[in-house]
Amino acid sequence: MTTRFLPLVLAGVGLGLGPAPAPKRPAPAPTHTFALGASQFLLDGKPYQIVSGELHYPRIPREAWRSRLRAAKAMGLNTVGTYVFWNAHEPQPGQFDFTGNNDVAAFVKMAQEEGLWVTLRPSPYVCAEWEFGGYPYWLQNITGLKVRSQEPQYLAAYRRYLLAVGKQLAGLQVNHGGPILMVQVENEYGSYGSDKVYLTQNKKMFEEAGFDGLLYTCDPAADVAAGHLPGLLPAVNGVDKPSQIRQLVNANHDGKGPYYVAEWYPAWFDWWGTEHHTVPAAKYTPGLDSVLRAGMSINMYMFHGGTTRDFMNGANYKGPGTHYEPQISSYDYDAPLDEAGNPTAKFRAFREVIAKYRPAGAPALPPVPAAKPSVAFPAVQLTYNGELMSRAAAPVASQKPLTFEKLKQAYGLVQYRTTVAGGGEKWLKIKDVRDYAVVLVNGKRAGTLDRRLEQDSLRLTLPAGQVQLDIVVENLGRINFGKYLLENNKGITKSVTLGGKELTNWQHYGLPLAQDPQKATAKTTRASNDAPAVSRGTFTVATPTDTYLDMRQWGKGVVWINGHNLGRYWAIGPQQTLYVPAEWLKKGANTVTVLEMLKTKQATLTFLDHPILSEVRPSSALVN
Repeated sequence: MTTRFLPLVLAGVGLGLGPAPAPKRPAPAPTHTFALGASQFLLDGKPYQIVSGELHYPRIPREAWRSRLRAAKAMGLNTVGTYVFWNAHEPQPGQFDFTGNNDVAAFVKMAQEEGLWVTLRPSPYVCAEWEFGGYPYWLQNITGLKVRSQEPQYLAAYRRYLLAVGKQLAGLQVNHGGPILMVQVENEYGSYGSDKVYLTQNKKMFEEAGFDGLLYTCDPAADVAAGHLPGLLPAVNGVDKPSQIRQLVNANHDGKGPYYVAEWYPAWFDWWGTEHHTVPAAKYTPGLDSVLRAGMSINMYMFHGGTTRDFMNGANYKGPGTHYEPQISSYDYDAPLDEAGNPTAKFRAFREVIAKYRPAGAPALPPVPAAKPSVAFPAVQLTYNGELMSRAAAPVASQKPLTFEKLKQAYGLVQYRTTVAGGGEKWLKIKDVRDYAVVLVNGKRAGTLDRRLEQDSLRLTLPAGQVQLDIVVENLGRINFGKYLLENNKGITKSVTLGGKELTNWQHYGLPLAQDPQKATAKTTRASNDAPAVSRGTFTVATPTDTYLDMRQWGKGVVWINGHNLGRYWAIGPQQTLYVPAEWLKKGANTVTVLEMLKTKQATLTFLDHPILSEVRPSSALVN
């Protein structure tokens, strides 16, 4: 009996009612054992084949988690896998967020409620087409810090994060009554290095954080030896030939299994300006069949991708001579469950294969979920709500331009302003702009610069007198893979010259856009210039239903509905729509906010009942 119940007990005795009953405590969840056998995993001492699919809690509205988990079970999965995202959980040093869509513990518990096991991937680096590969932007502000190394400052920040994750999730391991079967240490580390001392430090930190169950590593086939830590199970990525899987694991695990394909890819992701990736199910069903027939375990990446919102998309860049490739907001991935959570032909094909290898006596699979209804609501007329600049914080002054990181701003946009002598034509050169810039002369757009196209110069026609020069720079996503992880500063990262002369005396206006920029301004009529602007509107919904915003008539920007960030749009494609989950709509009035950077006179927003993810368009689509 705890002290807090004592007054109630004494009150009962004083009234002659006898002692109060002891408070009922929930029965502890049964614990299980999960271990490595010679060739298979052992759950409570019996062979267990993991048939898993990856889905990420931040990419799915929390209100839809359960339906996605039930769909996983209906396809025949017995396990789900997820990363844990450092930059979502520690957006600023020492400030942790495990609430709302970041409540990973609630997601794991919900999986258990739905009869699913979990493989957890909480290493600080996730890749995952996610901003900075999961690292928080502020690591770049620590002089000398080097990620994925023994550098002390990195290890200290990593340890603090991992201890916080452990408080949320260590108690949910299978040996503590939870659904987490095993936990991954680091992530494809062999693609970066082979420092076994660093990997050992990882393992020790995981154990210190309370992860006392089964730990494993995972790497692509060519990198297993470099990324594996002796004593841990080496899982392999991107392989579905049993003989190759067996050889790789045996060579790095004392000649024995179990055999686990930690990432098996049924399709691929997309980036701006390129074709949408699709792969027919028939190309992958034979590989899935062969792995399951061999009794091996597998995790498909992705089972369901969802949407990368809140500026959390990453980018690829392999170095000079290659292009910077920021990823789109849709993470549909051509996965078995589409972006909106509807089963696809791939879902049904994989379900048929999985059903062949279910254990004897297993209950029948749940029925395939029906596709959710989707509608095209009537078009909405938006009202100009002012220049984006009116939402900026008080300016920060500096002789030279500052990066996002120096301004302690993670995402969104920064507007750089200075005054120059006008008259004539001069070349503006920005070294280096990251990643997309709108250049304004006295408030009127003079042009844009796109890092994807390696653009850094613009010829300006300047009126006479003093001229206000503004450069609005958007972070399109930090690199999430490769050796350039620590060259991820955003904004104007070096210098600006005009006519060969370096420009100084800058004012910086931060626009992190962490929330819907709905603040109204005194100016209600659409401006005559074409600076990035905000428009707002309302529409009425009788029954909240999935829908899609058709952004083909717009240029480039971001949309919020009822305060929820839906993601980026960009006329170059391939993504031309934004998915609006029914869970984020309300019966009655709904508000929509559009931040438009280019086609600022656009005022009509239309809906579709289906997505458009495969329409690449020329740059002329961006003209007002």
